[in-house]
Amino acid sequence: QVQLVESGGGLVQAGGSLRLSCAASGRTISSYAMGWFRQAPGKEREFVAAVSWTGGSTRYADSVKARFTISRDNAKNTVFLQMNSLKPEDTAVYYCAAGSGTLSLGDYWGQGTQVTVSS
Repeated sequence: QVQLVESGGGLVQAGGSLRLSCAASGRTISSYAMGWFRQAPGKEREFVAAVSWTGGSTRYADSVKARFTISRDNAKNTVFLQMNSLKPEDTAVYYCAAGSGTLSLGDYWGQGTQVTVSS
């Protein structure tokens, strides 16, 4: 089993930045692809970004390309999401996920961290 705990969320003004972290425990995440999803009030959970187990391959939702960067530190069992140029529409609960591939995330989920972007 893998336990995932997100942190780094908060309130930020539009145009600002936040860095989310996802700390894993229970098992090493070095063999898992990792990703971030988000869910805004009244909306479905949507994919944000993913990184392969080596860190060599990433993919992003079109809505966050060029603004968000996903990275991982397998030695620290942690995944990050650097979010720049934040917009009010980025407001959501952000969830960390682990899976067998960047297109197969969801074996494990964190509890989420709230990100609120004010206009």
